Amino acid sequence: MSEYLVLIYQDEKDPWWSDPATEQKMMQQHQAFGEKHGASIRGGNALHATHAATSIRPDKNGKMTVTDGAFVETKEALGGYYVIEAADLDEALAIAKDVPAPGGGVEVRPIMPT
Repeated sequence: MSEYLVLIYQDEKDPWWSDPATEQKMMQQHQAFGEKHGASIRGGNALHATHAATSIRPDKNGKMTVTDGAFVETKEALGGYYVIEAADLDEALAIAKDVPAPGGGVEVRPIMPT
């Protein structure tokens, strides 16, 4: 068995970011996902919107610069993640297809063993 990181991307302009009823519906969909795939889920969580992020990057002089906000150049931002365990990539993809991500999508990446 291997572990995979499932990154959930969505447009922050989608209503679920700001509408409590839509957010509750999205949480119910994630609960249903958890009930269906609980045996494979090793961790995961939702993230605050990008305005709550802080980025740290080296400047041209090699010093670290801290800036407010995420480093985002697309309309879709990272909104959450799951760590799952699967026999292979095909099984991980089958599980990831069930992750709720209306108006966005998911990215599946294998986790390097330690």
